[in-house]
Amino acid sequence: FSLVELEVRVRNLVSFRRLTQDLDDAEKMLFAVARAVEARDEGTGEHCDRLSQLAAKLAAHMGLDTEAAKTLRRAGYLHDIGKIGIPDAILLKPGDLDEGEWKVMRSHVEIGVSICSPLRTLRAVLPVIRHHHERQDGSGYPDGLAGEAIPELAQIFQIVDVFDALTNDRPYRKALTSGRAFAILAEETERGWWNPRVVEAFASMV
Repeated sequence: FSLVELEVRVRNLVSFRRLTQDLDDAEKMLFAVARAVEARDEGTGEHCDRLSQLAAKLAAHMGLDTEAAKTLRRAGYLHDIGKIGIPDAILLKPGDLDEGEWKVMRSHVEIGVSICSPLRTLRAVLPVIRHHHERQDGSGYPDGLAGEAIPELAQIFQIVDVFDALTNDRPYRKALTSGRAFAILAEETERGWWNPRVVEAFASMV
C-alpha cells in the first residue's frame, strides 16, 4: 500500500468524524433549546416526548419507512422551537389573543425553520415545522396550503399534535377523554381541516 494514500485517507476520515461530531453537538444544542422552550409553558408538560413517540408510531402504523419515523421523532421536539422568539406576554397569555398577537404567535413556524435550516441533517424536518398548522381546506398557516399540497409528514404530525393537546391539561381547560378528543377530530375532519385517511389510521392505532 501507499503511505501517502493511507495518510490522505486517514486525514479525510478524521475530518469527517470531526464534522459529524460538530453536527451531533449542534443537533443536541437545538434539542436542548426546544426543551427550554417547552419548559416556559408549564401547561405543555412532556408534550414533546409524547409527540415524538406517537408520531413515529403512527408513521410505522401507516407503513412509512424508518426515515419518515425518524423525521417525525425529531419533529416532535423541534416543531415549536420557534416559540423561543415569542414574548411570554403572548405565549403564556391566559385569555384569547387579539389579531396582532395571533400574527406574532403564527410567526413561530417561520422562526423555527430559520433556526433549524442551517443543519443539513434537519432538512427533512423543515416541512413539518413550517406546515404542521396548515389545514386541508386551506384555512391554516403560514402558507394556506390545501389538500395534498400539505406535506404528508406534516399531515400526520398535526393529528398527533391536536390529539395530544386535547387529551392533556391546559391552563384554560382540563384534559378531555380520548373518546371526546376523537369526536372533536371527527367534527373538524368533517369541517375540512384534517385528512380523513390519517385520522382513521390514528384512531385505529390508538
